[in-house]
Amino acid sequence: MNTARPAGWRTEELDALCDAILTLRTADEIALFLRDLCTRSEIGELSSRWTVATLLEAGMPYREVSEQTGISTTTIGRVNEWRRHGMGGYRLALDRMRREPDA
Repeated sequence: MNTARPAGWRTEELDALCDAILTLRTADEIALFLRDLCTRSEIGELSSRWTVATLLEAGMPYREVSEQTGISTTTIGRVNEWRRHGMGGYRLALDRMRREPDA
């Protein structure tokens, strides 16, 4: 994994947050951490984006994703762009989830 800090987004603070997340051992621990860290709205947005990414990965068309999730097609397009051409984070998680269905 590239640990270089591209201008603007990869900061020492983000690295410290990533290190904190790495200390968590279960989905329940991560959920508790996210609830303390984020507002319910922020958690909802993050969760929705992940749901969109998984539905797109399964081949669902934008319109159906929008109808199922209530997410705008504009946001769905953004998620899809990052899923396909981003830094690789979506791809890494999607591929690992496919290999580890009980994860």
